[in-house]
Amino acid sequence: MSRGGSRLLVLGYHNVDSTWRWPATPSGGPRNFARQMAWLARSANVVPLDAALADLAAGRPLPPRSVAITFDDGYRDNLVHAVPVLRRHGLPATVFLVPGFLSHKVHAWWERLSWALRTTAAPSVEFEDAVLPLGADGDHARALGVIEASLKRDDLATRHDRLERLVDALEPPGELHPGDLYMDWDEARQLVCAGISIGSHTMSHAILARETAADQQQDLRECRESLQRELAVEVRSLAYPNGQKGDYDDVTIDAARASGHEFAVTTRGRVTESGTPPFETSRWIVSPEKPAARLAAGCLRSLLAAR
Repeated sequence: MSRGGSRLLVLGYHNVDSTWRWPATPSGGPRNFARQMAWLARSANVVPLDAALADLAAGRPLPPRSVAITFDDGYRDNLVHAVPVLRRHGLPATVFLVPGFLSHKVHAWWERLSWALRTTAAPSVEFEDAVLPLGADGDHARALGVIEASLKRDDLATRHDRLERLVDALEPPGELHPGDLYMDWDEARQLVCAGISIGSHTMSHAILARETAADQQQDLRECRESLQRELAVEVRSLAYPNGQKGDYDDVTIDAARASGHEFAVTTRGRVTESGTPPFETSRWIVSPEKPAARLAAGCLRSLLAAR
């Protein structure tokens, strides 16, 4: 593990505390996240994402055990729970933000779906000619998996329409507001003041390959320009929503490059090496509830396996 050179392990987080989509034990996420960061501070060289990717692209060596920390979507708990831990250990990080979420004009569809499924009094939900039960332990998770897999195949407008029809049918009590879980622009500025780097994550979390070429180009250009204008930062990197093969394509990569991005991260693979295309950076998505020992084992396996 002492050998440096051309390997970078990029960790990807979303929430830190419990949410509708990722319910967790009280304080379990923040507590384990703090332990994970303490291990990384002791055992890895945590590097800024953009600088590390620029070094890889230029053929410059990275420190041994190089790790970059990222977060997607802009959950408020990133500011409340993650930033103090990162600052305590002096660890850099990048947060990929969605302007529509920051403006509280757009729902995170996966959280809205999870909220409706978990709070409805309905014993089941009809979806694509099937009846999905909701009454027993585990039913919500199974229904969520089926519905999410289908909605991810839709373009943004179709997904929104189908989701709202589902929410209407489930009749959840009360209302979920876009600002309940996500930062606003002022809180995003606090991220910047805390030394956190900012990346883009589309205007409204469209899964880009589902959109037309023109819509992809407009979305990525507007997202980057909006973040740079409102936060007074340079935005160099993009995180593809969902980030699997098929969620972005050559058209997406061309749009990302044309909009001024220099790098993009996926949710595929683990270790990025000097030969990895700059718009297909590998990233390992990590749960904040993962015990620090398991994170350590995964990091060690990943870095040692890449030769």
